[in-house]
Parts: sequence; structure tokens; C-alpha cells
Amino acid sequence: MTSEITLFVNPTAGRGRGARAAQPAASAFRAAGHAVRTVVGRDAAEALARARAAVAEGTGALVAVGGDGLVHLALQAVAGTRTPLGVVAVGTGNDFARALGLPVRDPAAAGALLADALEGGRVRDVDLGRAGDRWFGTVLASGFDSRVNDRGNRMRWPAGRARYDLAVLAELAALRPFPYRLRLDDGEVREIEATLVAVGNGPSYGGGMRICPGADPADGLLDVTVVGDCSRTTLLRVFPRVYRGTHVDHPKITVHRAARVELAAPDVTGYADGEPLGPLPLTVRCIPGAVRVIGP
Repeated sequence: MTSEITLFVNPTAGRGRGARAAQPAASAFRAAGHAVRTVVGRDAAEALARARAAVAEGTGALVAVGGDGLVHLALQAVAGTRTPLGVVAVGTGNDFARALGLPVRDPAAAGALLADALEGGRVRDVDLGRAGDRWFGTVLASGFDSRVNDRGNRMRWPAGRARYDLAVLAELAALRPFPYRLRLDDGEVREIEATLVAVGNGPSYGGGMRICPGADPADGLLDVTVVGDCSRTTLLRVFPRVYRGTHVDHPKITVHRAARVELAAPDVTGYADGEPLGPLPLTVRCIPGAVRVIGP
């Protein structure tokens, strides 16, 4: 099957890897007989408008070349349509690509896999989370982790991940629990003290931190990881285990599953796919089969 493929490119992703990655990805699609065009915006709003226009015009697929931030934008363009989404993951986090089993930071391999998958009709429907009018593919973060994002976004120095390492240290110094009101589906409202609450459509955020290790983007449910009121010492001891997903065995951590999650806490911003959604309260829903993805 041949068609026009739209590459949706973030040229600054991964310190410039996005721009460089577009070429081998485009080459793989052209070698498979597809026409290729590229969409780049001067800012997020323009990029999204151009991606939506490509979908409305009937592009055969929208392929996001960048990190989770660009994938988040791409989801706003393709969710609820029949236009399939491909991901060439060359950003810093790449957690949506990991959840789909796609190559990370190997644009030639990703492009070849996507082109072959399109040829073989390997396109499937997966779930998305939705909060208000925003779709997300990975995890909605709130509490300690979103405060780290808030602080990191305000900092102008240093650059890259070092900025967020410093933000983590600063937030650890100010660590305190948040008074949450949590409601799962039609259950009772629970009033809890928690360090963070993460709502996962997929298992990981932050570049492989498996905060919701059991989350499956095709099961029609969201996984909710609640880290209770814990000390700095406990958080520092448990935190390294998040990369293996074994942190959920700690007695301060509970995991729930629900199709709808209502979250409220004062002075807490929700972030999804690493992007700010706005202050809590937020209602998060799992929308089964909301997006078609190209994959293995």
C-alpha cells in the first residue's frame, strides 16, 4: 500500500536529533514507495494547526519525529480519527514509543519498521487518556513530580537534564505531602495525604521511569499509582526502584485501576506526556481505542 506520509517534525528534539532524524525516516518511506511531506511549525500552535490540516486533507499517516512533547501534539491531531500515527522517537524521554515497542533514538530502524508495518497492514487501536480537551498517551503526573516540572520550567540554568536534577534536589528540600481528594469511577471520594499521584495509560514517564509498571495502553483502564506520605529518606531509598517498576511493592505505595479518575489537590499542576495541563482538579478518562498506531 502506498500513500502520502506526513512527517511531523520537531527540529529541536533531543538537542537537534529531530531535524537529523527526519532524513533517514523519509528515506525509508520513499524506498517503500510512499510520497513524503514534512510539517514543521514555528511554535506548538502553528505545528498543531499544520498537523491537523494534513489529517483533514487525508494524509495516509502522521509520523511524529521527536520526543514525547511532539507525540503529545500529534495525538491532538489524530485522536478520534482513522489516520494512523507513527513515532520516530528521538527525544529525551520517548516513553510513548517504549510503550508501543518501537525503536528509540534509531531513526533509520524506526522508519524502516514503520514503512514495513504499513506495507503489512500492522496498524492497531490503542487507548488514550483524556483530561478536559487534552489527549495523552503516557502518564499524567501530579504532586512531587509535577512540582519538579514546575520548578525546572522556571529555571534558566543549567541546560538539559541537569536542570531537572537540581529541581529534584530543591523539591526534596521542600518535600511535604499534598491533601488529595481522589475518586475512582463511581466510588466514594477518598481524602488522602500523598507525595504524588500518577495516572498511567502507559507504564513510564521521564525517560523510562516505570511509575505505573502494570499499565497497558490496550486494556481500557488507567493505572493509578499513589505514593503516600513519606519522608525524604524513604523517597530517596524507593526512587531508584522506579526504573524497574518494583517500587510498587513498598508499603507506602498503592496501585489502583479505573476507567475514570477525579483528582483534586491545592496548588498542584497536572502534567501529561511531560506537558502542563493546568491546575487540579482534573477528571481523567480512559478512551478505549482512541488512536490508531503503526507498530510491530
